[in-house]
Amino acid sequence: MRSSFSLRERVRVREKRHNHHNKPLLTISQKPMSQTLLAPPKQTASNADWLAQLREIVERDLAPIITEVDAKGVYPREFMHAFGAAGGFGQSAHDGRGVAATIAAMEIISETCLSTGFCAWCQSVCAWYIQHGQSQRLKDEVLPDVLSGVRLAGTGLSNPMKHFAGIENLNVKAVRTDGGYLINGALPWVSNVDVSHCFAVVAHLEAENDYLMAIVDGDAPGLRLGGGGEFIALEGSSTYACRFTDVFIADDAVLAHPCDDYIKRVRPGFVLTQCGFGMGLTQSCIALMKKANRSTAHVNCFLDDTVEDIESDLMELRERVYALAGEVESARANLFRDVVQARYDTADLSLRASRGAMLYAGAAGYRLGGATERKLRESYFVAVVTPAMKHLKKLLHDLPETA
Repeated sequence: MRSSFSLRERVRVREKRHNHHNKPLLTISQKPMSQTLLAPPKQTASNADWLAQLREIVERDLAPIITEVDAKGVYPREFMHAFGAAGGFGQSAHDGRGVAATIAAMEIISETCLSTGFCAWCQSVCAWYIQHGQSQRLKDEVLPDVLSGVRLAGTGLSNPMKHFAGIENLNVKAVRTDGGYLINGALPWVSNVDVSHCFAVVAHLEAENDYLMAIVDGDAPGLRLGGGGEFIALEGSSTYACRFTDVFIADDAVLAHPCDDYIKRVRPGFVLTQCGFGMGLTQSCIALMKKANRSTAHVNCFLDDTVEDIESDLMELRERVYALAGEVESARANLFRDVVQARYDTADLSLRASRGAMLYAGAAGYRLGGATERKLRESYFVAVVTPAMKHLKKLLHDLPETA
């Protein structure tokens, strides 16, 4: 027979089971957290209308094809173009709504499909590189099309970010030639790329013992896009292995050379905006947990990590992330360390939320093809995509903490 625990009794049970957490719990007098999670802080009426428009595009063009994206690896090209046309990728530009709006856009997509949310991040961060780079031609000719979604774009910085953190060697080399550089090497996985797309690449100039970062076209002579193997999720992210054989990079396609200072300028935005797809995933898991509670709240309340815990922690994380978005280009001493911590906490919360959704659903969530098992697979991508949780932990260890 179903337990007749009242809400107040269930909260008392949770208080007894959670004393070791040392954090405040939901009380009877608190209003539902979902009222505060629908939009980023400091939202204006204009932003509210824009975000509502983005949600409509997601519901119309993306939600109906989730199964094809996840199970069949279909790339949501038409959605990407439509989302870009509505300004979904252009908000971090200097005339846009800001980095906070970029993160909010990624949250909206990732609530429905993290794979596509990740593609949106690739698109937005490539625009971020170009607008902070030295090439005026890229800013004049390429950036407007990337911001508007006319030209789709990826980011090839997984290997370089790990290289600059002392984790692995850089896989791409460059030599000087007339009017530019020739690059050779391979990147195992670059996402949101195709022959009609463009993406960023970092190469080591061995003669100078220095680095350059540039934008390369997906159909550049000497560039081969190959299969990167099958993944447990993110199959619809248009991810390829990229092999460079004497690929020419013109001087006006170079974002930075040398690029040490440039990488330091763009990496806070690179890392922080990833929080958008992790927080969107977490929000969707909260919805699944609440749905499960319609029939099993009387037993789910005994779990250590409850929907109230996840929702409270998401609210705190979002406040932190959106505050950091307002200073992502500042020179504050501990900024990047705070960004790294927020990104780590995003991955950790994503894992907790997907685990919670599965435990709340029970056997019903263990069926292949359901939202719960998809969220579980997607959450591990948040944990392992560069910078992965172990990478983030290393950064927190290595970065000095200034008083």
